[in-house]
Formats: sequence, C-alpha cells, structure tokens
Amino acid sequence: MQIILLEKVANLGQLGDVVKVKDGYARNFLIPSGKAKRATEANLQAFEARRAELEAKQAEILVDAQARGEKLNGVTITIAQKAGVDGRLFGSITNADIAEAIIASGVQVQKSDVRLPNGPFKAIGEYNVEVALHHDVVVEIQLVVNAEA
Repeated sequence: MQIILLEKVANLGQLGDVVKVKDGYARNFLIPSGKAKRATEANLQAFEARRAELEAKQAEILVDAQARGEKLNGVTITIAQKAGVDGRLFGSITNADIAEAIIASGVQVQKSDVRLPNGPFKAIGEYNVEVALHHDVVVEIQLVVNAEA
C-alpha cells in the first residue's frame, strides 16, 4: 500500500515521503495513529496544501523535545526499592518507575520514552538509561538503584 507520511517515522521515512508498506502496517498502525494517509491524488493535494503547517508543527515538537533533553542531560535519578541481602530486588525497576522519577524531578516524559533494551532492572546498582524524547533527541541519564532502608 502506498502512503504519505505525516511525520517522521523511524526506519521508514520523513514527513511528506510517499512510501510503500505492508497493508496491515498501514491499516492497523500508521493510519489510525495519524502518522500517515493513503497516497491518493486527493490526499496528495490536501497534503501539499497543509505541508507548511505540518512542518511547523514537527519543528515545534522537535524544539520542545530538545529543551526537555537539555534539562535531562546528565541527570542522576535515584530509586529506592526493597532488596534482599544479596542485592537482588523484590520486584523490579521498569520504565514506568523511571518515568515517574523523571516526572518528579520536573521533566515531562512518557513511559514509552524510557528505553530498556535488556528489560527491567532487578538488582541494586548504577545503570545508564536512554530516554528518547523524539526521533532525533535521545539523552542518557544515570539511574541509581538503592536498597530501601
């Protein structure tokens, strides 16, 4: 299926690109989430009429993400959780827990912005965590997991 991208999509293309994707990906994800439209003549003309508006909106989102990224860059987040004597946690530290701690420090993030490629943390220690605020803005924060007293 041919679609027009209404915003930058990772591993697919930039705003305004006409790309061919599998039907299910377009119907079930890209079109319902507002990231794309079918590439018909009418939609192409409508897109060209709105191109400047969409580009300005994307630029505004990028500037906001960069501002939040500057606030987060180099920040150390500390989370205390119950742990056993061997340093293993009772439970785990997930991206939702990290997002809550970041929000408490004064920067708005979604839990989906916190990237944990190796899964949740299950032991006491210091970890580097990537926070992807935008496709082009990825910052690294330091996470310290302590045993709760």
